Amino acid sequence: MAILYTRIVFLLFVFLVSSSAFASFSPVDEYLVNCGSDVDSTVDNRRFVGDASSSNVQFFSSEGSIALKGENLPQNVPQIYRTARIFAQQAKYKFNVNEKGTHMVRLHFNRLYSSRIDLNDALFHVTVNGHVVLRNFSGDSSSDFESRVREFLIWVDVGEVVIRFVPSKDSNFAFVNAIEVISAPKDLIGDVATSVSHDGTEKFNGLAKQAMEVVYRVNVGGRKVTPFNDTLWRTWVTDEGFLKTGDGSSEKSYFTGRIKYRRGGASREVGPDNVYNTARVGKRSNGLVDMSWGFKVNVGYKYLIRMHFCDIASKSLGRLYFNVYINGNLAYEDFDISYAADNVLASPYYIDFVVDATADDNNPSGSSITVSVGPSNKTSVDGNGVDAILNGVEIMKMNNSMGSLDGYVSTEMILSTCPNRRNLSIFIAMLAFMCIFMSFYIVTQRKRVKDQYGWTKLSMDVLEDNSKSGNQFTARKA
Repeated sequence: MAILYTRIVFLLFVFLVSSSAFASFSPVDEYLVNCGSDVDSTVDNRRFVGDASSSNVQFFSSEGSIALKGENLPQNVPQIYRTARIFAQQAKYKFNVNEKGTHMVRLHFNRLYSSRIDLNDALFHVTVNGHVVLRNFSGDSSSDFESRVREFLIWVDVGEVVIRFVPSKDSNFAFVNAIEVISAPKDLIGDVATSVSHDGTEKFNGLAKQAMEVVYRVNVGGRKVTPFNDTLWRTWVTDEGFLKTGDGSSEKSYFTGRIKYRRGGASREVGPDNVYNTARVGKRSNGLVDMSWGFKVNVGYKYLIRMHFCDIASKSLGRLYFNVYINGNLAYEDFDISYAADNVLASPYYIDFVVDATADDNNPSGSSITVSVGPSNKTSVDGNGVDAILNGVEIMKMNNSMGSLDGYVSTEMILSTCPNRRNLSIFIAMLAFMCIFMSFYIVTQRKRVKDQYGWTKLSMDVLEDNSKSGNQFTARKA
């Protein structure tokens, strides 16, 4: 009996440990909104609340907005992409938040077909808590990364997230299909990174409070990861379209064991199992020196480059050293992945780098970022050994000096050059009223003058010579 009791206690302990290890992230703040819909919908086991439902809290503020339902949509289109909220004037969604820190803001767009409204007329700006995140955006879903989702990381000091939609001109309108506002884990964005340039490396401080847009999120050597398989509901694309090294010169590595997340390393929220249990590895025995990936970016911004590492290929500790390069510049020399992971194999680790996307000797155009890993001088000479490894890459655009992620403009400039159509209508109405009032006043005054002078007899004292002159007041007799 005692043995049976001991086994039950042990199994219960194992179950609790396993449950805590694989527990999903539970954010303090989480808003999922199905825009333009009067019903809730479920996507990837997540419930999006319809913003047109009378039973739900009113998140958006706009007079004259339209709830649009798409027509002739394929059956496999998720519910959140079947409706949209249309704005013909400035509008905003406001979400009260309880946690100070980084919040993930995801905006979903799908240009629906409708016989009521032509979405080709959509052209608008979007701001989030004072940051311009989209400018002259048409909602066109022609992105190489993720066609329908634009994701931003915004630091929130005050207790709300305000998302504004502003039509570019009076002839345009704005729209959105779904919105997510989620408080991020504390360890998602640190405050310190390593700045890399042709002059070398230095510490970069203040990273956490930068507004960012996720431009690329890549699972190196693995399959596409969907929000259903990610604890933060992210999408990771495959790396084939970015790999610059020949396909035959690098090898894919797969791991079927358990990824060992540990305190001080990368958490499951930083990167999911499906990113860390696959990788590309480089071997000099294959004739490979470096593995490189290239990404197109916009000039004039700094970018956060997060590189994910997990040694799932080495047979023992202390055998894998390699160099890390950004745009051909040495970013990390002799990286000892065993030391970084506290001498634990299959334990994830990541490094944050910041690079300025401007022209330099190694990147003349400044319009692309290249990340590379290759063997170091400390690498053991072993015909079967691994000389470099990479599991994942994320690239995030950082706001410029104007607080913008899309052009050298500020929120104040956007709002001042794109007046609220309601305010413009009020101004026009007031102007029309003033014109009517002035017309009435002039007519009244003329009537009063006619009443005073229209029936007064001419003076008989007017000289006969001047009676034809029209001047009735200057030719009187003495």
